[in-house]
Amino acid sequence: MDRENSDIISKTGKQKLLYEAKLEDVQFTAAEADHDDLEALARSQEADKRQLNELIKKK
Repeated sequence: MDRENSDIISKTGKQKLLYEAKLEDVQFTAAEADHDDLEALARSQEADKRQLNELIKKK
């Protein structure tokens, strides 16, 4: 099997893609947001709170 032409991405490849995705500049506009966008925003904010709480507990 030719690994270079395979559709299966290696763990390193996935990490590179994730890192690149985090570098994207995404702008949120409430005026253009639909229900799914607002729901995703709320989930993101809750995840940030949980992560912050975990960091505080470790100190």
